[in-house]
Amino acid sequence: MGDESGPGDLPPVLKDEAVPNLRSRDDRGSEAAVVFPIKRHALRGIAAVLFSALLSAHAYAIPQGTSVFSRDATPASGSFSLQLFVYTITIGIFIVVGSLGAYAVVKFRAKPGDEKAEPVQIFGSNQIELSWTIIPVLIVVVLFLTTARMIFAIQDTHEPGNSIKVTAIGHQFWWEFQYPQYGFTTANELHVPVSDPKDPTPTYLKLGSADVVHSFWVPRLAGKTDMIPGHPNEMWIDPSKPGMYEGQCSQFCGTEHAKMLLRVYVQSRTDFDAWVKNQQTDAVATEEQGKRVFESQACINCHAVKGTIANGRYGPDLTHLMSRDTIAAGAAENTPDNLRRWVENPEVFKSGSNMPAMNLTPEQLTQVTAYLATLK
Repeated sequence: MGDESGPGDLPPVLKDEAVPNLRSRDDRGSEAAVVFPIKRHALRGIAAVLFSALLSAHAYAIPQGTSVFSRDATPASGSFSLQLFVYTITIGIFIVVGSLGAYAVVKFRAKPGDEKAEPVQIFGSNQIELSWTIIPVLIVVVLFLTTARMIFAIQDTHEPGNSIKVTAIGHQFWWEFQYPQYGFTTANELHVPVSDPKDPTPTYLKLGSADVVHSFWVPRLAGKTDMIPGHPNEMWIDPSKPGMYEGQCSQFCGTEHAKMLLRVYVQSRTDFDAWVKNQQTDAVATEEQGKRVFESQACINCHAVKGTIANGRYGPDLTHLMSRDTIAAGAAENTPDNLRRWVENPEVFKSGSNMPAMNLTPEQLTQVTAYLATLK
């Protein structure tokens, strides 16, 4: 009742005048007038997505000097071999599928007079159905078995008696490295001896987390391994040549995840033993005024300095702070000037850092910086 529209009429909201955007400007009334603008918008959307992806990849690029195509340890070499195998298969699939697609586009492209012709209808082929079902299943099975074999080959390696043991703990947003064999703790920069193939000296890492999920990743030495609270994981590396290897946390862990960087220093056995000997010593303070200011502030609640009353565990151990090349987990070079700016306002280098500004006076800041600069 009250509805005067005929049985064949459309409701007003579905009529063309209610949705003018579905018509082209020339109002030809053909489907092409709608399809072609949609295609153009789709292409523009795809281009925008690709451009955004390139910008994101550039903005969040991994540190300079890291590459999954460089391998300087056995685990990384195994992963690289697996990558080449996977790339070969996937590139082969791309070539086959792309070639068939190109052939179909060229062979069966629209020709003049085809507008009113209906394509030949094919209602199924058992051979084709079996082919595109069985072949992908076989490819997936081969990739699965190859990956599983590589994982077990790396994880089930026998640990020699002369290996170096390190406990690595992820924090927001820095790394803690404990050397239980030698009785000291350091931060952010891991030191290990080079592993001579004639006398292998691998380093075995026990991985854990103090807060959220982190992931330990040094591409040139080994694959990613997650650090999960309450669930220790293990990994090992046997670097074949000395040098500095960069890595980072590869699991989003909070505001400063992108600046949770790490460095692995691979040294000759002589240099490594000298470094260990230095790390085992207590801090030697030559700036008593700065030491008193440091110990009178809340710094000692978070940081430890061996040989002093500072025994905090929440922040990095500072006993040999100046023996490190970087501060703030690799966010800045370790220089007296950067150290002063870091203590004054951590937000300068790491926005969102859990280290608070202590609001020291300029004189106190100078004294504390001078004291920290003696911790070698």
